[in-house]
Amino acid sequence: MTMLAEQLDAVIGVDTHRDTHTLELAASTGAPIAALTVTNDSSGYVAALRWAAEHAPGPRLLFAVEGTRSYGAGLARAIAAAGLVVIEVERPRVAGRRRGKSDALDAHAAVLAALRTPADRVASPRVDGPREALRILLGAREEMTSAKTAQINRLRALLLTGEDTDRPLARGRLTVERLQMIARRRGRPDDAVDCAVRRAEARRLAISIRYLAQQLADNKVQLTRTAEQVAPGLISRVGIGPVSAAQAVVSWSHHGRCRNDAAFAALAGTCPIPASSGRTVRHRLNRGGDRALNRATHDIAKTRMQHCPRTRDYIARRTAEGKTPREIRRCLKRYITRELYRALQATPAS
Repeated sequence: MTMLAEQLDAVIGVDTHRDTHTLELAASTGAPIAALTVTNDSSGYVAALRWAAEHAPGPRLLFAVEGTRSYGAGLARAIAAAGLVVIEVERPRVAGRRRGKSDALDAHAAVLAALRTPADRVASPRVDGPREALRILLGAREEMTSAKTAQINRLRALLLTGEDTDRPLARGRLTVERLQMIARRRGRPDDAVDCAVRRAEARRLAISIRYLAQQLADNKVQLTRTAEQVAPGLISRVGIGPVSAAQAVVSWSHHGRCRNDAAFAALAGTCPIPASSGRTVRHRLNRGGDRALNRATHDIAKTRMQHCPRTRDYIARRTAEGKTPREIRRCLKRYITRELYRALQATPAS
């Protein structure tokens, strides 16, 4: 196995913070050569690149940066723009800091982490562009969905404790027509204080829920457009909607993050976990991995179980073999993960 240290002249480890970054330049053996602290802004990035060019013992130089999607995002972009190689390293574990902690020690730990990495398992930073846009849209969608659900629950509670004319509105779905009816209501002069406040609060919630519903619809349109740009044709597959496709793209991130479909299945938490004992040979569900990606594959599986004839035939065959519904769903999610990986690997490299 070829290690990254065998292919480099030097490594620069970077410990990133909100205001400053600490860099250590070390030889391929791990021996420190120089150190520097720069500000976390454009002038600091220029100083870091100039310092690296002056002290590097050879042209094969690599930056190992912590938090490339957090405090180190700006520096990682500047390094990539300069045509240099940048990889992402994990922050040191607390249990491994037996010699204490400082910015210089963390920068040295980043150097050692890079040198100990196999050359075929380098973690490249997540790229900007459409994939980053999808990540932002998914985060906004989750926030809006949570807010809408909370407001619907609060509106139902207000209606259930309201007047006789309010309680029927709380039954069933809060459709657009019902929300409009609630939003148009006004207080009456003879209303008690609690009734007036309840009516005004219900009106405010109805208006807010309608606004969030429109925002979610716009968000879905953006997800569809951007996901189609990154992975053309993925949404047209059975059971894969804009949200599931966007989550698959964000978790997959870029070419090279996952070595094969098995690694992607481990990331998604859909790979089978052996749970055999004695004469019992079986597998159980994987509770690890990216749970958002796991939820996306679960939604795809549920949709296909209801509407895909091929999937329904598969379920019938596996049921006849003695598989339980949970085991069949686990197998389906593993196949879906393989399909997603192959579709994403076929997309053009950015």
